[in-house]
Amino acid sequence: MALWINRAGSHGEFEKRFLEDRRIYLTWEGLKHDLSTRVTKDALRKLLHDMYNYSEGAMRNYSAQIWGFCQKMKVGDWVVLPSAIKSAIHIAEITGDYTFEDAAEDPYYHYRTVKWIATDIPRSNFDQDLLYSFGAAMTICQVQRNDAEKRVRAMAKSDWKSTGRKHISLTTTKGEITEPGEGAVDLEEIARDQIAKLIIAKFKGHGMARLVNSILKAQGYTTYISAEGPDKGIDILAAQGPLGFGEPRICVQVKSSDSPLDRPTLDQLIGTMQNVQAKQGLLVSWGGFKSSIDKEEANQFFRVRLWDQKDLIEQLLKHYDKLDADIRADLALKEIWTVATLESESG
Repeated sequence: MALWINRAGSHGEFEKRFLEDRRIYLTWEGLKHDLSTRVTKDALRKLLHDMYNYSEGAMRNYSAQIWGFCQKMKVGDWVVLPSAIKSAIHIAEITGDYTFEDAAEDPYYHYRTVKWIATDIPRSNFDQDLLYSFGAAMTICQVQRNDAEKRVRAMAKSDWKSTGRKHISLTTTKGEITEPGEGAVDLEEIARDQIAKLIIAKFKGHGMARLVNSILKAQGYTTYISAEGPDKGIDILAAQGPLGFGEPRICVQVKSSDSPLDRPTLDQLIGTMQNVQAKQGLLVSWGGFKSSIDKEEANQFFRVRLWDQKDLIEQLLKHYDKLDADIRADLALKEIWTVATLESESG
């Protein structure tokens, strides 16, 4: 069996469709051709050459991805879908062969049925070398390094906990065949994964509330933070103005667990907001949120904001220079510039 990456758009625009349809799609716009009839790589390349004005490098890259989806994936293989919407990983098992649906809307002509084994697994649950492989700058590719397939299956048997491996291998072992682009990674995503692991190591438990409190102060809020221990649903209170008498008034609940939060936690926050006369609330969950909360996000838009670890890290980086000195001492970061590598240039 094999382990694959199959992304759902560069911005996660197809992710909801993948999950709801229980399918993975080959989301190539305009590719309305039954690819099962292209039984050789040369035939596939000719089709792409006739349809798109790709460079030679892009042609090798894209044809390898499409060939993998149509010809190399097998029933029983597992698929990793790194979310571009939240800091989470979805895992599925392929249950069907390649299918072309002529009547489908663009770009959903090509698909394979899957069974979602687990969704919304926090990225921080995975060892860094696995995250490095999941950061490959490809829409579709096979993951072959560091016994990735074996280790992900082992994680499934241990409630998706880390296997504890720390080594990061950037090369394949002898005899492995690497698809074009497997070695190219999203360096920004890898850096954020490393930051995430540092945060959870330094700010587990009440420390996470201290971190959020520092971010809110950097945003210009005057804050009250509860002492460590039972907080009765209040971790932080925040408001504008030097004394905290301005608007908006925000009640904040912070959870550092690696498990996604369910609806009762949101309901508790809304109840607490009323008790302290706060018009808005902020619910921070390192482990993300279950679908029961995601479905309420629009209904609560004018009252509640949800931060998962991706949102928290974005706010931390945005306001890093204004954070408390002790927070910056524990999270020593520096900004760097690097060349952006497009997917079409990989391979």
